[in-house]
Amino acid sequence: MARTIISVIAGYFAMFVLAFAGFTCAYLIVGQDVAFKPGLYEASSSWVAIAFIINIAVSVIGGFICATIAKSGRAPLALAIVVVVLGIVIAIGDTSKRKAHAGSIRTAAPQMEAIQQAYWPIWVPFTFPLTGAIGVLIGARLKKR
Repeated sequence: MARTIISVIAGYFAMFVLAFAGFTCAYLIVGQDVAFKPGLYEASSSWVAIAFIINIAVSVIGGFICATIAKSGRAPLALAIVVVVLGIVIAIGDTSKRKAHAGSIRTAAPQMEAIQQAYWPIWVPFTFPLTGAIGVLIGARLKKR
């Protein structure tokens, strides 16, 4: 039981760290003009595509790590459930952020200010938990092979 809990925590922690690193690097590479729609703080279609790639990659790695530590059992399924539940909570928070910043005109703001005011198209945050859970299960299957 302890091994399962540790594997879920380790898998989620790895996903968090890798997502932070992935999004930071991607933003530094593409910059504000690609990350946002012109004149707005809303994520562009290109940034949404980049985000989905990062989300899937990070989730597969997290599922693999979870399955490796657990060695057996349903730990990856538990991690997938955690990803969905926490992802939905985060998505609900993102909708309030969208309401607060929708329509804000983007200027040449410093990076941290731009990131704080950024928001997704309404459907995006609700799909991340599902793609994340699928990625976790794929990563766990890769370990079983």
